[in-house]
Amino acid sequence: MEHYGNIEFATKKELYKFLSENHDKLIAQKKAVKKEADCPIMVEPVIVHDKNGTASKAAIGDVSNLKSLKVVNVINTTNFLDSHNDMHVPGLWTRSLQNNKMIMHLQEHEMEFNKVIADGEQLKSYVKNYTWVELGYDYEGTTEALIFESEILKERNEFMLNQYAKGWVRNHSVGMQYVKLDFAINDEDYPNEYEAWKKYYQMMANKEVADERGYFWYVLEAKLIEGSSVPLGSNAATPNLSTGKGDPPQGEQKNTIDYKYLIDKVRNERN
Repeated sequence: MEHYGNIEFATKKELYKFLSENHDKLIAQKKAVKKEADCPIMVEPVIVHDKNGTASKAAIGDVSNLKSLKVVNVINTTNFLDSHNDMHVPGLWTRSLQNNKMIMHLQEHEMEFNKVIADGEQLKSYVKNYTWVELGYDYEGTTEALIFESEILKERNEFMLNQYAKGWVRNHSVGMQYVKLDFAINDEDYPNEYEAWKKYYQMMANKEVADERGYFWYVLEAKLIEGSSVPLGSNAATPNLSTGKGDPPQGEQKNTIDYKYLIDKVRNERN
C-alpha cells in the first residue's frame, strides 16, 4: 500500500498517476504552507570563545556572570532526502540570503518578541560547502550547509542563553516557504519527471530512501524565514557544528566527527 498524505494507493503506478494528474495543485499546496525541517543529531553547537574566556566558563556550566554567548549551528543541508520527501538543491537559499534582512533565530518557531534568540547585528547567516565525511557521515559527495552564527544576549533571551551555555540545545530547524520546486518519478512512463529523477538522484546522499519511495520533491528555491532551536527534530542529516559532547541517534552518524577541524574551518573563514 502506497500513501500520499492520508490518501492510499494500491500500487506505485496509481500513486504516480495521481501525482502527474494533480501536478499543479500539489505544487500550489506545498507553496502555501510554511515548512519546518528539523535536525535531530544529538550534538552540541560550536561555542565561539571570547577573549576573556567567558564562553569557556559557560561551556562547563558556570553561567552566573554570562552576558552574551556566540554559537555556530548548521540549520539545514542539501542533497539529502528528508522526512518531507524533499531534497534541497544547492543554491536554494541564495536569493533569501541576499535580499531578506529580517531572518531570525527563534525559539521553537515562535514568532514572538520573547522567543527571539538573535537577529539583525547579532545574527550572521550564510552557506558553506562540506563533504559528508566532514559532517560525520559515510556518504559520498558534498552538501551545502546553511549556517547561523548567533550572538545570544542575556537581556534578550536569558533562558536560551543558559540552554546553549549548558550544552542542552542539540537540535535546530529551518522555517521556510517553497518558491521553486517540482517532483521526480522513477518511471519512464513520465518522461519529464523521469529526467528530473536521473538528474537529481545522482546528487542525493541517501539514495536508498528514494529507491524505496519511487519519487521525491526537489526544491530549487526557498524563502528563508527563520531558523529555530527545538527540543527534538525529524531530519536525519543536518548536524550541528559541535564540540563533540552529544550522542547521535543510533545508526545516524557512522564516522567520528573531527570537531576540531570543523571549528577551525569556521574560525579561519570568519577571519
